[in-house]
Amino acid sequence: MARPKITVVGAGNVGGTVAQRLAEKNCYDVVLVDVVEGIPQGKALDLVQAGPICGYESKVVGTNGYEETGGSSLAVITSGVPRKPGMSRDELLATNAKIVSGVVRELTKRSPDVILVLVTNPLDAMTYVAHKVSGFPKQRVVGMAGVLDAARFRSFIAAELGVPAVDIEAMVLGGHGDTMVPLLRYTTVAGRPLAECLPKVRLDALVQRTRDGGAEIVNLLKAGSAFYAPSAATVEMVEAILKDQKKVLPCAARCDGEYGIQGLFVGVPAKLGRGGVERIIEYELTREEQAALQGSVKAVRELCLAVDRLLGA
Repeated sequence: MARPKITVVGAGNVGGTVAQRLAEKNCYDVVLVDVVEGIPQGKALDLVQAGPICGYESKVVGTNGYEETGGSSLAVITSGVPRKPGMSRDELLATNAKIVSGVVRELTKRSPDVILVLVTNPLDAMTYVAHKVSGFPKQRVVGMAGVLDAARFRSFIAAELGVPAVDIEAMVLGGHGDTMVPLLRYTTVAGRPLAECLPKVRLDALVQRTRDGGAEIVNLLKAGSAFYAPSAATVEMVEAILKDQKKVLPCAARCDGEYGIQGLFVGVPAKLGRGGVERIIEYELTREEQAALQGSVKAVRELCLAVDRLLGA
């Protein structure tokens, strides 16, 4: 039986590590695409040569084009540029929107049934671009952010309480980073509400550290940004979809009325299965949570409007 083919676009730290994690699952064929000659080919060869040691036989191909991507079941898009000194927000938006648009056109031309998982920042806006350019049903376009934020939050709680992170369940809504909305009432430690385990001052500190999680790593690395946890979060989503696990994970999914949000990709709890985003789960929110979510939605809407203007949509 043929293995599902997964294309990873962008062979940098995130894309390369996504390809590694997928290869090590030993149940997918992986195509790694990048515009820089030699990089995807070299990383693919390196991954193939690790197979005999790590016990996998996954086929990994590196390429600078898209012919090898034909027939992909799912594509992870990590390609884009980070914000550089002196670069305005609009310049970053315009640059990454053009990159993502081009990638999506190339992928969908060769794999009309592919499911798109976006990792490029600004995440919610780039997922919006991919959906618009692909013309796909909303179920087949989804962004990775909430799984990463929830994992960071869980790791900080685990360290604070001295408990295993696997005992912690957490759910977050809204945009990635500064506008993340943690649902503390639905965050539990071995089934016990988190608010019963920590005083409010410590809770607030952990929430803020989670919002600053990406920046904290950037400041420590000095050059570059996080990639181990983002790649792990991406692969959890990929597996939930391709293995039809029906997992409920926080993802950037298109809302059409859910949570009072219309026509935007925003971080919400989504049931992921073979059809992609099979359902958005609506949690009951407090007035404060709803207000925070609407603030996050406002920021996402402004980004999407800016993308429309910049691309002449």
